[in-house]
Amino acid sequence: MGKKRIASQTEEELLKENEKMEKKSGKEMKIETPKIREAKVYISSSYNNTTVSLADMKGNVLGWSSAGKIGFKGSKKATPFAASKVAETIVQTAQKIGVGKIHVFIKGVGSGRDSALRSLAAKGLELAAIKDITPIPHNGCRPPKPRRV
Repeated sequence: MGKKRIASQTEEELLKENEKMEKKSGKEMKIETPKIREAKVYISSSYNNTTVSLADMKGNVLGWSSAGKIGFKGSKKATPFAASKVAETIVQTAQKIGVGKIHVFIKGVGSGRDSALRSLAAKGLELAAIKDITPIPHNGCRPPKPRRV
C-alpha cells in the first residue's frame, strides 16, 4: 500500500464551509421549544447512587442529573443529602422549561428516595401523582438444582 494523501482545503473553502455551518446553526437556534406545563419525574435510587430524570408526558427525556454528575464521589453518592441536591438541579431545569405540575415515579431501595421527593415538593413544583415502580419479584428466580455428591 502506498502513502495516504490527505487532501487539504484552501482558506477560502474553509471560510465558505464555516459560513454555511453558522447559517444552519443560526436557523436551528431561532426555533423555540413550546412551554411544557406538565412533566414526569423518575427517581431511581440504588445503594450506590441516585438518578433523577425529567421527561415530558410522552416519555421524551428533557433533562437528567445524578449524584455522580453533580460531583459526589464514592459512598457519598448514596446519601440523602446528595439526593436532595440532585432533585434541586432537576427543579431548576424544570423551571427553565416552564414545568409547573409533575408526576413522580420512584424506583429503588436506596436511602435517597424520600429526600429527593421532599426536595421536589419543597421547591415549588406541584405534585400531581406519586407512584412507586420498584420491581418486585412475584416468585423469585429459579432455585438451583439439588447438589449431587
